[in-house]
Amino acid sequence: MVKVLYIDDNFDNRVLVKRVLMASDLEFQFFEAESGRTGIEVARQNIPDVILMDISMPDMDGLTATGLLRQIPELCDIPIVALTANAMQGDKEKTLAAGCDGYIRKPVDVDSLPEEVYSYVGSRH
Repeated sequence: MVKVLYIDDNFDNRVLVKRVLMASDLEFQFFEAESGRTGIEVARQNIPDVILMDISMPDMDGLTATGLLRQIPELCDIPIVALTANAMQGDKEKTLAAGCDGYIRKPVDVDSLPEEVYSYVGSRH
């Protein structure tokens, strides 16, 4: 079972991603957080296999949260995938340079999302 943490301030986005992952043939355990700060605490408590990170959040943006997660020894090797509506030229490169391992654009493709998330598990090991 793959433990997924999705950090996004938008409740509807969290519900959609959870429904898509839980309805797939792959087995996921789903954790969520509504902010970067909360996400870091949830990650510490549950040690996920992969983290999906919204980039634009009000209290702490996803790039800052990613940088902080990379400084925590027990979390530093967990794949972090930007799941974002930021789709301007250079946004993907910016997220990868900040420490994200991948980039998925919103709106998500509900048919491919579970396999795409699963593909990142163990990508840093």
